[in-house]
Amino acid sequence: MRFCLPNVVLLFFFISCRGQNPPKMEHPTNALINETSPYLLQHANNPVDWHAWNPETLAKASESGKLLLISIGYASCHWCHVMEKEVFEDTTAAALMNQHFINIKVDREERPDVDQIYMNAVQLMTGSGGWPLNVVALPDGRPVWGGTYFRKDDWMNVLTQIAQVYKNEPKKFEEYAQNLTDGVRQMDLVESPSHAEDFAFATLENLVQNWKPKFDLEYGGNKGAPKFMMPTGLNFLLRYGFQANDTEVLDFVHLTLQKMAFGGLYDHVGGGFSRYSVDNYWHVPHFEKMLYDNAQLVSLYANAYLHKPNPQYKRVVYETLGFIEREMTNPKGGFYASFDADSEGEEGKFYVWTKDELQALLENDFDTFAAVFNINDFGLWEEQNYVLIQKEDYETLSQKLGFTVAKLTSSVAQWKQILFETREKRKKPALDDKTLLSWNALMIRAYADAYRVFGEKKFLDAALQAAHFLDAQQSKPDGGLWRNYKNGKSTINAFMDDYALTIDAYLSIYENTFEQKWLQRAKQLTDYTFSHFYNPESGLFFYTSDVDPELVSRTTETSDNVIPASNSIMAKNLFLLGYHFDNETYLNTAKFMLSATLPSVGQTGARWYANWLDLMLNYTKPFYEVAFVGEKAIQKLTKFTKTFQPNLMLAGSTNESNLPLLKHRFAQGETLIYVCQNYVCKLPVKDSDEALALMKNH
Repeated sequence: MRFCLPNVVLLFFFISCRGQNPPKMEHPTNALINETSPYLLQHANNPVDWHAWNPETLAKASESGKLLLISIGYASCHWCHVMEKEVFEDTTAAALMNQHFINIKVDREERPDVDQIYMNAVQLMTGSGGWPLNVVALPDGRPVWGGTYFRKDDWMNVLTQIAQVYKNEPKKFEEYAQNLTDGVRQMDLVESPSHAEDFAFATLENLVQNWKPKFDLEYGGNKGAPKFMMPTGLNFLLRYGFQANDTEVLDFVHLTLQKMAFGGLYDHVGGGFSRYSVDNYWHVPHFEKMLYDNAQLVSLYANAYLHKPNPQYKRVVYETLGFIEREMTNPKGGFYASFDADSEGEEGKFYVWTKDELQALLENDFDTFAAVFNINDFGLWEEQNYVLIQKEDYETLSQKLGFTVAKLTSSVAQWKQILFETREKRKKPALDDKTLLSWNALMIRAYADAYRVFGEKKFLDAALQAAHFLDAQQSKPDGGLWRNYKNGKSTINAFMDDYALTIDAYLSIYENTFEQKWLQRAKQLTDYTFSHFYNPESGLFFYTSDVDPELVSRTTETSDNVIPASNSIMAKNLFLLGYHFDNETYLNTAKFMLSATLPSVGQTGARWYANWLDLMLNYTKPFYEVAFVGEKAIQKLTKFTKTFQPNLMLAGSTNESNLPLLKHRFAQGETLIYVCQNYVCKLPVKDSDEALALMKNH
């Protein structure tokens, strides 16, 4: 859909480049000093009279008649820091902002609802977006202008022009704001189908065929730069390739996973992935580390290991979870949000190495290390700094270097320990130590997946500890949830992604432990979302609750991005819960949601709806309900889940249960496995291998 907007926006939009950093000055604190968000607290000493987004601030704007200046970012955002130093710490720029605007700082990670509205507006105005995101809006919140990063001079010029136009011709702003707001609202409209479709696998095949030309068959991922990892798409393609017998897709997925793990994108010393690569071959990362990326990548690499037991995949999982345990886990078992890209005022300084440093540390081993991690022109970044990068796997390198694989593996582990101990003495990037519910839920799923694949009890313990933490600290008396937590305080009502991902996390724990309380908790949260988020007109779920203050637009999230859309996650939850509880409302809603979204897939492209297509496989290829009943249910489950089987759901109990998939199936002294499709079950078997043999995967 295209939108035509008045030309007044062109008067204000400037393309900017970096300027010189003014000296930092100390100023009295502004209202952000009372917030808990690390990003907001970073701006608490700016001379700008910043306020947080809240009803009091909006009421102040309404009373004063001043325009809102809304600046949105997050704690680990490199260019947010640059603009703060160049603009928001400058007293002249601050004076202009304070004179004409009510200035609001928003942490996009805490308030994705606000971010999405104004990101949509900026994308309509300029055709692109990013962070920092800067928007001017009328006192009632309707946007009239926006952009991303600005130099000080351009920033002041544009704000001066906006202030003059608003003073002399306010009706222009009113007309423009209404047109733009209407456009923002139209972006989220989903046409409700008259009925749920009968889905065809041929539709999926066509969508994937249209996606394939975008595959980078040399370096993996999608063609072009920057390169984002997009684990949702890779998870779907792994399952699709397996069930469709599409070796081209499977080869592409494994190529991508190997190239990402080889690249500078991956922290070979400390574990974990940076947010994205600035080039098209995973070489130089944008160095911030996000919890949500690393959580999803742990799940992806664990699942891929079951399909193809590449030892590098296992190393990635163990090293990444080591990083999470060491650096991003709070004392109560929850998880922090992110690490900054910068340290000591320089991007990537914590992670890169000079050749002289490495030679001094590794001594006689340096030449071999340099061959493994490309301390050469390929690994050179800038200013004689190197990013550690592999180009080949250990098997290939061992042959070239004349080592056994075991010897090389041992040597690399020793080198990593030496570099890790040295790096620990450096000043670390800033940690955003808030806890976000949806991101924590992704990490719970990651630990549960790692436990399922590798059987490490400490992984399950971490998942359970985090789940208990969320259930205790981020649950509300009315049955709802809080989005954020820091220093014993939660302030923001949870959004639809928080609910959807928490339900998914609880389902993952149930499927690994068969503790019914987690399944029941998932159902309770699902029923809450129907009461407070469901839109009967569209058949989908709003992003915000009906108890939240009204914004310019009440958005509905359908397209998957670096995190799957809340509606796609919820539709998959409803499909599973529908079978667990024999609930037709859940099952019909899931199918209707997919039907409503499917037309958008053909218009926009499969890679932006990959999680929906994963659900579509449930309807178009064999899908199984597998129930384990008896005293040894967990032991048999553990053996069963050591093969790649993405097309099933699990239920189980060590005693009698009233759950529909388990009822009347307990036999004293025996443990039986039932393989079913739509509640029609084959004769029970006693062995996991027998159960696997009953399943037709293609």
